[in-house]
Amino acid sequence: QLQVVESGGGLVQPGGSLRLSCAASGFILDYYTIAWFRQAPGKEREGVSCISLDGTTHYIDPVKGRFTISRDNAKNTAYLQMDSLQPEDTAVYYCAADYGPGYYCSNYVFSDYNYWGQGTQVTVSS
Repeated sequence: QLQVVESGGGLVQPGGSLRLSCAASGFILDYYTIAWFRQAPGKEREGVSCISLDGTTHYIDPVKGRFTISRDNAKNTAYLQMDSLQPEDTAVYYCAADYGPGYYCSNYVFSDYNYWGQGTQVTVSS
């Protein structure tokens, strides 16, 4: 059973922080580009951040300076650190893994990704 599992979502106040985790099971994360997507109520799913095999990262403009993507291949896990959270960040967050170097992961093409997590809810509200 090949899958990724997200965790770490929850309810936080504006200005708060969360760290999301994406754990791979049944495959070696070393060979996969990782991306985080999110879907807010009433909106289309959008790419948020990605990290390629060589460690190159990308962030969409609304989260630049606030979110940090990383990977720990020894733990077979990727992370999304979210700081200074705002209500507009409220969404279901998904991690996804794409077999390959991820040279163009900033395009956030859904069909490029082999494995998707079930999603974790992030709610930012006072």
